[in-house]
Amino acid sequence: EHQKVMTWYGENDIPVELNEPHHWGMRDAPDVISVAAAYLSAYNARAYGVTDYIAQLMFNSPAELSDAMDVGKMLAVMELIAPLAGPDFRIFRQTRTGLLSYPLELSAARAHLAVTIYVQMALKPHIIHVVGHTEAHHAATADDVIEACRLAQRAIDNALAGQPDISVDPIVQDRKAELISEAQVTLDAIRALAGSQVKDALTDPATLTKAVSTGIMDAPQLRNNPFARGEIVTRIDKRGACIAVDQNRGEVISEEQRIAALNIKSEH
Repeated sequence: EHQKVMTWYGENDIPVELNEPHHWGMRDAPDVISVAAAYLSAYNARAYGVTDYIAQLMFNSPAELSDAMDVGKMLAVMELIAPLAGPDFRIFRQTRTGLLSYPLELSAARAHLAVTIYVQMALKPHIIHVVGHTEAHHAATADDVIEACRLAQRAIDNALAGQPDISVDPIVQDRKAELISEAQVTLDAIRALAGSQVKDALTDPATLTKAVSTGIMDAPQLRNNPFARGEIVTRIDKRGACIAVDQNRGEVISEEQRIAALNIKSEH
């Protein structure tokens, strides 16, 4: 159904924004799964005729991510999907604050809005989706929306006036490279699920469904979901990154180790 909708949007020259990646992050999936989901989203959008693609980058998902790890994660997304861009597939960067990251206390929430948008400016976004600072307290009123946009505009103006380049920080760059490498492992595992008759595993609905049911794409908060395993265990490490850990020992595991432990039978 999603693919059919994207085709219709493409045929009618309507830009497409996919929310898939941050839904994994909001359910405490490791960063690598969110990055892989972002690639799958852009890949499918291009395959189904979308011309103008809005890459939505929701920061603070999960809410405990550090700024350095968040920027590294989003840079990994943009570097992974960059080769997909061309005359018939234009990519626009849209950033936003995490829906589940706002504190309840409104003064702290205002500060959070301003700080997160300032950090988001490291991605040089074409669009900023302002998530109201009242998100945790109440549905935004018209006055709340106006106030939120004024707070956002000040943060944007400050950044445009001469923000230090957060993206070149070695810690950020190391995380970006780590996630790009790990996400390729995830994507290769999904490709291996497809039978020889499948032309493109990354757009094949049955293969993508199997990626979820086998646990390649998984999140802790999907437990008891009829379509997913919900068995993955994650935690925030010392860097502020969301990583997968061994279910029994709690030790950090690589994406290759995690997928190997799923004992998935390849179709090849």
